[in-house]
Amino acid sequence: MSRYDAIQVGDMAEFGKTITEADICAYVAVSGDTNPVHINEVIASGTMFKKRIAHGMLSAGLISAVLGTKLPGAGTIYLSQTLNFKLPVYIGDTITARVTVLEKKGKFRLRLLTECINQDGKIVITGEAEGMLKE
Repeated sequence: MSRYDAIQVGDMAEFGKTITEADICAYVAVSGDTNPVHINEVIASGTMFKKRIAHGMLSAGLISAVLGTKLPGAGTIYLSQTLNFKLPVYIGDTITARVTVLEKKGKFRLRLLTECINQDGKIVITGEAEGMLKE
């Protein structure tokens, strides 16, 4: 049985990480996104968030960790992703990315529910992805 055949609708995998100051700094260095709401406490305090927030794509990147290491796993080709940012993520929040198989779409393709959930159980990001197993 192939790895694709072993995957069933409803299968789920997760990866969690606490977002740190170092993560924000590394993301700034890699992405070039120096929006003050992420790096300047004084400016961020004047926003609706009242303090610095993590880059949305930093948290969304945890979804990629699930896809590439757990479900579907190594060799997965990430084809598409929609994202809806629901709540801010702050330094010190623990974010769990969860991927659930919604549909098997023909030869080695999967439609996936993608969610990022904070330590309080609140969904901070939701969306759908499509991935393809390389088999």
